[in-house]
Amino acid sequence: MPKVSLPAVPYASYLRVYEPLAAFPEPERGHWERYARRPAHPSYQDELRRSLRDLLPTPPVAVPVHESADAFVAVIDGVLCVCPWRTRLRGWQALGALAEQLPVPVLDAVLPPVVRRQAAADYERWRERNPDARPWIRTSVWQIPLSWFVLVSDEERQYGDKGAPDEAASDTAAEGEAVSDAAGEQAPVLRYRTPMVQARRRVARGLKVLRETIEEGPLVDGLVDVGRWLEEFHPRSLVELDYGGLVHALTADQLDADHSAADVAEGIEALRAGDATGAAEAYARLVERWRAVRERQFAS
Repeated sequence: MPKVSLPAVPYASYLRVYEPLAAFPEPERGHWERYARRPAHPSYQDELRRSLRDLLPTPPVAVPVHESADAFVAVIDGVLCVCPWRTRLRGWQALGALAEQLPVPVLDAVLPPVVRRQAAADYERWRERNPDARPWIRTSVWQIPLSWFVLVSDEERQYGDKGAPDEAASDTAAEGEAVSDAAGEQAPVLRYRTPMVQARRRVARGLKVLRETIEEGPLVDGLVDVGRWLEEFHPRSLVELDYGGLVHALTADQLDADHSAADVAEGIEALRAGDATGAAEAYARLVERWRAVRERQFAS
């Protein structure tokens, strides 16, 4: 049987935490150490495709029956770091948010109420046994929350054109992150990577400025939430903001010109300096840049 080339699955972005092996207890540490020695690892597109295949049976499988044993792997300054997929846990969490994202008739057609009720009951029982569990990956569909950009700086931006990722992004080959599109060409990569201590510092600084200059709202709430999440990980971890499948919703010129982290930092600095006009201009650039992506979401 000929090999079928699967199309790329858009359009999600990711915030990931890679923890050093020392952060994991045994026997999990040994599992990831052996896993990292494999010659190849699956990509985020592989994870998405597996999840979508679970929706094909009747009734659909809302959440994987078993937790994933896969992870993303990176070597940072000679230290092996791992970002477990935890697909089952993330599936439960995503299922809980679907009611706010889809109309009830659409949700019922994709995942019947009986399937959702069973998944919710399974999650409740699982949480009783694992009260401290948290995912290493956060996912956002059709956008990147502005609060994520607060964690990184423009100097940490890594962008590689199709088939020629830059040197800073070259270690993705060991992680299996080189994603090919339906034509077999390597898709571009746009991401930021920063040390955990730096990400936490930026959260604290950003919250201080925002709380002193604007009313409580989605940006402040989002930054508080992501800050609390980061506190749960090892201080020597790596934080990665990855555009993921959103690179398929933007042209090469748009990707090359996208410096959203710089705009967010400029806006926060303008607020700190009392420059309302400068903050508004930075925000306007962000709105205009991401309008094209939102328009793709609702295109027929």
